[in-house]
Amino acid sequence: MKSLFLISILPIAFLCSVAQGQDIKPDISSSLEALFGRLSSSREDADRIRINDSIKSIIESYALSDTIFTHKFSNLKYLGQVGSDNSQLKLLTWNLLLERSDSRYFCYFIHRSGKKNFVNKLEGTYQEKSIRGDTTYSEKDWYGALYYDIKDVKKDKQTYWILLGIDYGNPLITRKVIDILSFTPDGKIILGKKLFVAGNIIKYREVLEYSSEAVISLKFLNDKSIVFDHLVPVSPSLKEKKEYYGPDYSYDAYNLEKGMWRFKANVDIRNKKKK
Repeated sequence: MKSLFLISILPIAFLCSVAQGQDIKPDISSSLEALFGRLSSSREDADRIRINDSIKSIIESYALSDTIFTHKFSNLKYLGQVGSDNSQLKLLTWNLLLERSDSRYFCYFIHRSGKKNFVNKLEGTYQEKSIRGDTTYSEKDWYGALYYDIKDVKKDKQTYWILLGIDYGNPLITRKVIDILSFTPDGKIILGKKLFVAGNIIKYREVLEYSSEAVISLKFLNDKSIVFDHLVPVSPSLKEKKEYYGPDYSYDAYNLEKGMWRFKANVDIRNKKKK
C-alpha cells in the first residue's frame, strides 16, 4: 500500500514544473519513464489504474506547456508522440491493458490556433466490433486507437489532418485506420470526412482488418499518397472472415486527386521518392 500511495502522489510534486508558461524539466521525463515502467510490470488492475491516473495528471499539465510543439520525450517507448509538419497539431497517445475489465486508449489532441493551444482529451475502450466507415466520430464516441503518423492537408482554404492508427480491440483481428481529423469553430474534434473514394463507394475513413498474427504496412508514401498491403484471406472459402486475412505482398493506395482520396489497387511503390 505504501508503494501505491507514493505512485499516486508523484504528479503533485511535478505539476508545477510543466504548468503553462514553463519549460519541460528533466524530472518530468524520468517521472513518466518510471510510471510507464511500473504500468507495464504491474499485475493487478487496481494498481495499473492508479498508476495510469498519475500518468494522466502529468500529461494533462504537459499538454498545456508553452514548449509542447518543440519538445519530445526521447525515453518513453510506451507514449506515442506525433506532430504535423505545420506545427499546428500534436498527438499524445497510449493504452492501458487490463485483465478484468475493458482495456483503454488515451489520446490528447493539442491544437494550436492563433496564439492559443486547445487540448482535447479522448478516452476509449477496446471494442471487438469494427470501426465504422460510414459516419463521423467525436470525443463522446471515439472508437479508440493508437495514432502513429499524421499529415496536414489543405482543402478549400481549410486545413484537415490525415491520421494513421492501429487498434487492438479485437483479440483475433488487428485494425489499421486512415482517418481525417478536423475541428469545429469552437474547437471540438470531428473524426471522419467523406473524402475516401473506392469504386462507387465514398467513405469517411478506411479501415483495414486482418489477422492479429499478421503484420502489415500502412504509411505515407508522400504528401499525396498513402500506401498499404493488399489483404486477402488465406483461403477463398474464408472470404469476409477478417481474422484469416493477411498481406499478399502487393500494395494498394489512396491518392489525393482534386481534393478526394481515391483508391488504386496494385500500385508499384519501388523507387518512389517522397515529395
